[in-house]
Amino acid sequence: TRIQRFVAGDAMLLDPTAVATLELLATAQERSSRGSLVATLDRTNTPMGARLLRQWLLRPLLDLGEIARRQDAVGALVEDPAVRATLSRRLKGVGDLERLTSRAALGVAHARDLVALRGFLNQLPTLREELAALGAALCRAIAEDVVAPTALQKLLEEALEDEPPLALRDGGLIREGWNPELRELKHSARAAKDWIASLEPRERERTGIGSLRVRFNRVFGYSIEVGNAHAAKVPPDYLRRQTLVGAERYVTAELKEYESRVLGAEERIARLEFELFGELRAQVAARSEDLLRTARAVGALDALAALAEVAHERGHVRPEVDETVSLEITDGRHPVLEAAGDAPFTPNDVSLDPDGCQIMILTGPNMSGKSVFMRQTALLVILAQMGAFVPARRARIGLVDRILTRVGAQDNLARGQSTFLVEMVETASILHHATARSLILLDEVGRGTSTFDGLAIAWAVTEELHERGHGAKVLFATHYHELTALADRLERVRNFHVAVKEWNDEIIFLHKVRPGGTDRSYGIQVARLAGLPPSVIERAKTILAELLSEGAELSVALGPAVPASAPAQLALFPPAPEPILRELAQLDVGSLTPLQALNLLADWQQRLRTRA
Repeated sequence: TRIQRFVAGDAMLLDPTAVATLELLATAQERSSRGSLVATLDRTNTPMGARLLRQWLLRPLLDLGEIARRQDAVGALVEDPAVRATLSRRLKGVGDLERLTSRAALGVAHARDLVALRGFLNQLPTLREELAALGAALCRAIAEDVVAPTALQKLLEEALEDEPPLALRDGGLIREGWNPELRELKHSARAAKDWIASLEPRERERTGIGSLRVRFNRVFGYSIEVGNAHAAKVPPDYLRRQTLVGAERYVTAELKEYESRVLGAEERIARLEFELFGELRAQVAARSEDLLRTARAVGALDALAALAEVAHERGHVRPEVDETVSLEITDGRHPVLEAAGDAPFTPNDVSLDPDGCQIMILTGPNMSGKSVFMRQTALLVILAQMGAFVPARRARIGLVDRILTRVGAQDNLARGQSTFLVEMVETASILHHATARSLILLDEVGRGTSTFDGLAIAWAVTEELHERGHGAKVLFATHYHELTALADRLERVRNFHVAVKEWNDEIIFLHKVRPGGTDRSYGIQVARLAGLPPSVIERAKTILAELLSEGAELSVALGPAVPASAPAQLALFPPAPEPILRELAQLDVGSLTPLQALNLLADWQQRLRTRA
């Protein structure tokens, strides 16, 4: 049977949002597989291998033993490039053995399907030997599942023509020597055709008509064609069959007899070959269970070889996967961007531990690489638990039961859902489904609404994830710099930022994640990089300076830490007007006359009333 049983607890859960966000199967913008993780990994040579690789990617394992078995097999193939190259050559011409076997079992396979099957069966004994020699337990198990049905292979070799036609009812499918009746019929047809082939020179000599031709037409059969110029030489035993422009076609009683022999034999040959081919197809169907098991084994081998090829080519390492709930990656790299780019990829470390850094608050300007870093971390976890090697110098990954993402929400107008509603639905789903073994990616939660509302929601979500205890590991990228204050209040929150370098009022993205928060967004510099007109940039600088000088920045007033049972109080308010404070601080009170003091008070009062 081809039915496979999947149990929810056997694999990491990746919902459609995570699959789309992480671009496992298709890119978010172009909706194309090119640029996705599966396209980066897919070095398979068979359709079975490609399908299984996709399945592994969507269902990363939770069984440490099975993960180690796959890793052992990938490692064995990485270390033996000669075997890997040989397997690649052998698998390239295999085709889709699963679908081919299913077609045979359903009685719809054509002759070329069985020719492809015959070619594959010829390679199985050698393939099995090469697999068994690799030493890895999974490779040996695959070798045991590679069944080489010698009798079926011999049957197809002896019975099936090398290059049969696509049509099944026109003959040319079965070797002549395989069946006595077929051999006799083909001999009879060949003898009749030989007689007809010799008729033309004999009739030319008998009639003296040098242009005489013997023709064959599917409608009228065999005939003797004579041009009108030679009509007087036509012998009386010629019977007119067809009139053409400038010629006549005739038959003789003897020609009709041999024509009947040829056509009758060919009809019987076609019918017999179709029956014999049906028997061959039935023989294949009878071995369908063994063939499907072999097809799945070959698919697994193909997928493992693809992962080994990528690991060898890109310098991936074997990660440690264990029962802990911590995550440590040294010099991790994004598998897709590294493979697609020409320039060296900037590696980064990440260390998440529910007892230490459970929540990483990540700040930095747009385009600095925050989202890339978060997705990279999730992709390396998926690679590790599907049994692949990972692009890093070292990786130790505690089993993750699910990856939950809130990254890059878009409007869903068809369902009447706005950007902010989609964002909140995804965030709610994360809070409902996260466990202590989950990995959560949050990118700009709260940006779809007003600043105050967004900051309040982001703050509350962070507190909720923290106050659940030693729970899910969280990467939280934000532009709300006020959230960095949470590191002083919550013991398992740490601040990190993506570094940039300032030079001549420009910024250079270093793409390096470093400890500590940042209080600058570099929005105007990024806007310049994006191509906004210089006039807009200069005007934005002026407005920003005025806003800052007038104290229009948001401020979060933080009191002492409160018990988890009491809601955290956020005091969000404009600070005191700084120009008036500066004037007051610089004032020499002792030198003021009463009138000057009254005038200053009146001026300050008027300015405050105007702002209010």
